[in-house]
Amino acid sequence: MLIIDSKDCENIDKALKKYKKKYEKSRTLNQLRDRQSFTKPSIRRRFEVLKAVYRQQLATGKFED
Repeated sequence: MLIIDSKDCENIDKALKKYKKKYEKSRTLNQLRDRQSFTKPSIRRRFEVLKAVYRQQLATGKFED
């Protein structure tokens, strides 16, 4: 549960902006999307390895389009 501390004089737009930022940082939406369907652990690992390879290629500058 997200709790936003707002002062009485604070604008509602600022409070809403704080809420949206806190919601995004909590990754609640990503968790909900992950739980919608089951992914086998082997596929999840494969995806993570491919992601790591991509990041490594970007870091070394060997990435080709």
